[in-house]
Amino acid sequence: MAVITTEEMQRLEDMSEEQGVSKLELMENAGKGIFECLTEKKDIKGRKILIVCYHGNNGGDGFVAARYLADECEVDVLFLGEEEKLKKEAKANYDKLIKKYDVQLFTDYEIDYDEYDIIIDAIFGTGIEGDIKEPVASVMDFINNSKAYKVSVDVPSGINPDTGKAANKHIEPDLIITMHAIKKGIEKYKDKIIVVDIGIKS
Repeated sequence: MAVITTEEMQRLEDMSEEQGVSKLELMENAGKGIFECLTEKKDIKGRKILIVCYHGNNGGDGFVAARYLADECEVDVLFLGEEEKLKKEAKANYDKLIKKYDVQLFTDYEIDYDEYDIIIDAIFGTGIEGDIKEPVASVMDFINNSKAYKVSVDVPSGINPDTGKAANKHIEPDLIITMHAIKKGIEKYKDKIIVVDIGIKS
């Protein structure tokens, strides 16, 4: 499987945009890919899924995945970010999700994580800097300690995508669904990784 740095990934995304593939399209393809990978790995009919999102593009991928998954099972979204900080593409998918889809949105992280069969970590992805602060740090503990099957989007939150160094808190996933290529810092997880083609032109 191909391995890539975040700088190389950004360059390919920018190049794809120049060739007519928008970031909104890439996000749509990522969210759909998460749905398709998950349904291939697990029987989700009748299952209860929690998707934990922050305000970056990783969260945007989670919002898209929630739309697809909501057609198949019960989906809740825990939004830990701030709506005014959502990037343009993530905001478009956040708005689409809450206006048109039967998904329960939580902003209070004190929920019963053991209620869920599957928890999807769409918190940071490649966008991590420094230590993990509250309330996200506590949420990571709750996720790791839950009985749910844990899925990370692109990179387990709390793991540096280039160096593999773990922050003070990080998610320990059962499955990683990564976009386009394995990020250099998560090669050690390669047995847990599925790579999704999101339409990047390389």
